[in-house]
Amino acid sequence: MDYDTIIVGGGSAGSVLANRLSARSAHRVLLLEAGQDTPPDNVPKEISDTYPGTAYFDPRFHWTDLKVHTQIVSHNNPDAERPPLRKYEQARVLGGGSSINGQMANRGAPTDYDEWEARGAEGWSWKNVLPYFKKVERDLDFEDEWHGKEGRIPVRRIPQQHWNAHAKAAAAAFELAGFKYLPDQNGEFTDGYFPVTISNAEEKRVSAALGYLDAATRARRNLTISTNTQAKSLVFEGTRCVGVVAVVDGQEQEFRAKEVILSCGAIHSPAHLLRAGIGPVGHLRDMGIPVLAAVEGVGQRLMDHPSISLSSFIRRSARMRDSDPSRRHILVGLRYSSNLPEAPKGDMFVAVASKSAWHAVGVQIASMLAFVNKTYSETGQVRLASRDWRSEPVVEFNLLSDRRDLDRLMNCFKMMAAMQMSPPLAAVTTDPFPASYSDKVRQIGVVNEKNRWLTRAIATMLDGPQALRSWLIDRYVVEGFTFQQVMQDDEALEAFIRKATIGVWHASCSCRMGREDDPMAVVDTSSRVRGVAGLRVVDASIFPVVPCANTNFPVLMTAEKMADTILAEG
Repeated sequence: MDYDTIIVGGGSAGSVLANRLSARSAHRVLLLEAGQDTPPDNVPKEISDTYPGTAYFDPRFHWTDLKVHTQIVSHNNPDAERPPLRKYEQARVLGGGSSINGQMANRGAPTDYDEWEARGAEGWSWKNVLPYFKKVERDLDFEDEWHGKEGRIPVRRIPQQHWNAHAKAAAAAFELAGFKYLPDQNGEFTDGYFPVTISNAEEKRVSAALGYLDAATRARRNLTISTNTQAKSLVFEGTRCVGVVAVVDGQEQEFRAKEVILSCGAIHSPAHLLRAGIGPVGHLRDMGIPVLAAVEGVGQRLMDHPSISLSSFIRRSARMRDSDPSRRHILVGLRYSSNLPEAPKGDMFVAVASKSAWHAVGVQIASMLAFVNKTYSETGQVRLASRDWRSEPVVEFNLLSDRRDLDRLMNCFKMMAAMQMSPPLAAVTTDPFPASYSDKVRQIGVVNEKNRWLTRAIATMLDGPQALRSWLIDRYVVEGFTFQQVMQDDEALEAFIRKATIGVWHASCSCRMGREDDPMAVVDTSSRVRGVAGLRVVDASIFPVVPCANTNFPVLMTAEKMADTILAEG
């Protein structure tokens, strides 16, 4: 069967597009997703859980072979030591990141989207995108000019009376530091602390798959959803994309369509383009791939938000409990301005996690997770490691490639430390330490019985005498840098940040949208790939710059806007 549109990737963008395009009954849509289905009547309990820590660490829902470089990779000095590869959890399940993420439903700053337009994405300014943010959401708390009431994704905030003692102490520390309380993170964009906005209703996650691919949508005769289906290659006739070769439950099939849309995210969408011969000429020739279209920006200028963490041990009385009404681990956030002369307001963000992982030790460890909301590091890239479609690409984020990001994280760590030592947080926590999301942390975070029993044993010791707990944290938890070291020595603090900074799974900008005369633009403002016909990209890879936000809602907005564009074209 031939289709009008084939969507490759059933994540957040793909779910939106499948719903909106198939709403036109004559428009035949095929949605391909490499991972498993999450039908409304059979959602895995780990995904539906309001606490996201189990889904996020469950390898059933990941591209398990994907590893990336987060530190700067030197290409000018071949003798330089290459930084370590890190696992980078990218979703492989219907709903994509929205099925496993922290359910953070924020939009970014109005200045982000005005910058998009200034960089060549005409028609994508704040006034243009706000209606689509409103179209996405069904806000359960507010009804004003900022919010939508009819969208497919419910949005809400956990009231302060339902916060655990640690979250309340963090809010008190923010207040003591001079920050004002904001009732609505997605209202006027200004500095302050707030209850984080979440895509959640009735204490359950509402992913893009659940919101947009509900039973009524799935019943449409013109929509076909094929899960456990990995795209192998794009099919071209000349320079027109006419279909996709995919492996469905182990069997290779070819599907044809008038148009193909890649919605595979900022790592896998550029990889598909490169394997098809669309990309930088030098790299394609190095890989032995015939050049179909010379598009220098494919895979270039990859971005993420650089992030660090300050963690501490939570006293028993202040911990989260499964009996807590919300079971949410991140309840309060802080947005503030670094006052870097060229940076917009609200360029820094701190999320307070009152539980660091699903297991027994995670319940005992709180973290202040800070990231550079407005990052200037945009020298990352995605390249092919092999022509083999089964091979993951080479991914280099090059975080902290701009010194301004490093300086702001150093200042942020000192600010978080001061708040950590202030009376409200000092009353509910002990033993602060600079935290690293290391391979050891990842390994113990995998959901299995071995880790369940191991963390119970460690947790029992951590709840023992203070001296034992401090020794255990210094000996087995801290990785190379103590709290005293980084607070007393700026060189140690810089070394810690350079080593420990990771992205926050907001991969973006590797197939940027821009003007026709921009040599690094990969798609136009209607998401059409330059140099070929019948092919679009709709996901976070087309962002001109990563916004000051968790990227899920900007992706949903982008897909809503592009769906209207595609339908308007006929």
